[in-house]
Amino acid sequence: MIIKIDTTRADEIKVVLEDSKTKIRDQLIAKQAKGSQMLFSLIARILKKNNKKITDIKEIKVNPGPGSFTGTRVGVSVANALGFALDVPVNGSPRFGKAGKKASVIPKYASSKFD
Repeated sequence: MIIKIDTTRADEIKVVLEDSKTKIRDQLIAKQAKGSQMLFSLIARILKKNNKKITDIKEIKVNPGPGSFTGTRVGVSVANALGFALDVPVNGSPRFGKAGKKASVIPKYASSKFD
C-alpha cells in the first residue's frame, strides 16, 4: 500500500491511499490553514476509513516542491519520519513516480517574494 502526501499548495493538503491488491484508491483533502497540524490526523483518518493499519504502508510518496516553505517542509518531514519509523522507501517525485531504495527527500522551495 502506498501513501502519497502533497503539502506544496498554499490552499490545501492532500493525502492519497493506493492499494493495488485491493484496488483501493482514496484521497482526503484539507484546507491548508492548519494543514501542518492536520497531516497526521488525515493519514490516520484515511487509514481508518479504508480499514488499514499504519504497518500496511509499504511506500511513501511526497511532493518535494516547489511550494510554500512551511507546507513543503511539513510534508517532506512527515514523509521522511514515517519512512524511517516504518522502514519503507520514501520517494520525492512531484509526479509521485516509482521509489527506488530507501532515501530521505530534500525539499525544493519556491523562490522568496523578498529576493
